[in-house]
Amino acid sequence: MSLLVGNQLAKSYGANDVFENIDVRIEHDDRIGFVGANGSGKTSLLRVLAGVESANAGQIFVAQTIRRGYLPQDPPPAGDQTLYEDLHDIFASLLAQGEELRALEARMTDPATSEAELDQILIDYGHKQEAFERAGGYTIDQRVKSVLSGLGLEEELWHKPLAHLSGGQRTRALLGRLLLEEPDLLMLDEPTNHLDVRSVEWLEGQLLAWKGALLVVSHDRYFLDTVVTRVWEMTHHKLETYRGNYSHFRRQRDDRLERWRKEYEQQQEFIRETEDFVRRYKAGQRSKEAQGRETRLKRFMETEALPPPPSDQRIRLPLRTDIRSGDLVLRTRRLLVGYPSTDGNGSGPTPILAVPDLDLYRGKIAALIGPNGAGKTTLIRTVLGELELLKGTFQLGAGVEIGYLAQRHVGAGFGLMDSNQTVLDALLDIKNLQLERARTYLGQFLFRGDDVYKSIDQLSGGQRSRIALARLTLQGANFLLLDEPTNHLDLDSQEILQDALQQFPGTILLVTHDRALVDALATELWIVEPDEGDGPSRMEVFNGTWRQWTNERNGQTAQSNAAAKMPEPEQNQREQQRDERRQRQTSARHQADLDELEQQIHRLEARVVELEEKMAAASLTQDYARVQAISNEHEAVRRRVEQQMDRWAEMAEAVV
Repeated sequence: MSLLVGNQLAKSYGANDVFENIDVRIEHDDRIGFVGANGSGKTSLLRVLAGVESANAGQIFVAQTIRRGYLPQDPPPAGDQTLYEDLHDIFASLLAQGEELRALEARMTDPATSEAELDQILIDYGHKQEAFERAGGYTIDQRVKSVLSGLGLEEELWHKPLAHLSGGQRTRALLGRLLLEEPDLLMLDEPTNHLDVRSVEWLEGQLLAWKGALLVVSHDRYFLDTVVTRVWEMTHHKLETYRGNYSHFRRQRDDRLERWRKEYEQQQEFIRETEDFVRRYKAGQRSKEAQGRETRLKRFMETEALPPPPSDQRIRLPLRTDIRSGDLVLRTRRLLVGYPSTDGNGSGPTPILAVPDLDLYRGKIAALIGPNGAGKTTLIRTVLGELELLKGTFQLGAGVEIGYLAQRHVGAGFGLMDSNQTVLDALLDIKNLQLERARTYLGQFLFRGDDVYKSIDQLSGGQRSRIALARLTLQGANFLLLDEPTNHLDLDSQEILQDALQQFPGTILLVTHDRALVDALATELWIVEPDEGDGPSRMEVFNGTWRQWTNERNGQTAQSNAAAKMPEPEQNQREQQRDERRQRQTSARHQADLDELEQQIHRLEARVVELEEKMAAASLTQDYARVQAISNEHEAVRRRVEQQMDRWAEMAEAVV
């Protein structure tokens, strides 16, 4: 039986309809990624499924004894309990068993205990110790410390009250608690928001080994590709489902939208031709035929007509450079960055990061990666001139014009916005444009109508990111310093930003935890590692891509490394040759088998929909025996669909 079933769910806040008529089903082995534009209702639906909020309409059925675990984006209020104590409380009953064992051990060594009592104590102790060990009682400390370390919560925080931790630290603490509790259904809302790359990779390993079901809202494309096997997309108040990870979802969605657009265009042409025929012949000799066509058209419009495909609500990013820089863009020599003394008592500066001698040339994209607090943003602020050098030198090349996208978009400093100014004024601060042109330009970033007169402090994080990007595109800079540029952007906007940066003719220094962005763009990596003692962090330069670096880091074989480092032309040539060989091997028989399998899948999918409708009807009549029977058949048919889809994928690969 399914873990959770939702039928005809709807949610609204006042007059604002968030979603409606949503049907969901979560199975025991599901790994679901939940995506959609910012504000589309993902978090609202997740909260409803987690039991945190109630739906305005519809029903949710949760299997008996199922435990749900929920991670919100914003942590709940915290008490005075320490982080370590809070996680240990999860094992309260198991720890009580440990106390019982220690009590028995004390009685064993008590001289007053008789031999008869000792024999019985030894028997009891053996049974209790076996149960305690089987339940993991001897590994509690190890498990707690492993989770805390994996999530990047330093040991100095373990014994601090939760109330004294930052919001991001409390969110990580709650995530750690959920992982230790091991619920049957784990629901996570943006779990990677406050994690550095190492912690995200650790979390991926935990979730790949997760024994329960997973439903995760995330804007992290690399994370979704690694962890999930199904995707839900919330769009236009509806929920669409896709098989596979995020990359599979992108291809399937794009194909679906393209088919929709073509079918809609064909439909509109059919409607125009029919209406034209009716107008021409309704009063003539062919009036009966015209009336028949008019009747059929009316019936078609009522029962079969496709709605128009969704309008394109994606941003436009016209990145450009006004002038070309020299070949050398940035040079450092014996550079040490950090913070000068500010306490006035003669104490020295605080060094944060030691930078090796490096040269960054025009057209390169360097990705600056490393843990939070290791000095990445400090280096950026030094290059911008906001911080003085502690030691060494850096040099900007001839004709270099810097464009800066800050991690926080509001405040005082280079490239930041005043929270009290309007969206329109924030744009005009960068370039003096005519009003209509400015409004048109803002429309490319989805600020339309009266949105341009909203103050910056009224905007969501995603909206602030969009106006910051709009300002950046107007600067015409040839050297972009980007500090977490994909923060707060929905997945479509991330893809658009990535495409724009790939086509940018200048140079980029990219500070990000977004591995998908690094993987797609970076030509070299600047890797920051904290010092194991009290010294500054250190940086090493890797001249290669993200995948090449991870292959080396993970100890890949020399052969796989050589393949990864293959020059693109050679790699493309080999891929082309492989594709040509596959095409030569294609046969009519394979294609016929593939077509037949597709028909089988269509029939099975139709049966799945039919069973879901029957289950919904039985649920409304509270015929739970019938619900159970239908659910069993639904599960069997669903698994058959998945098996046939796996066969289809193998056969499709063979006929490519």
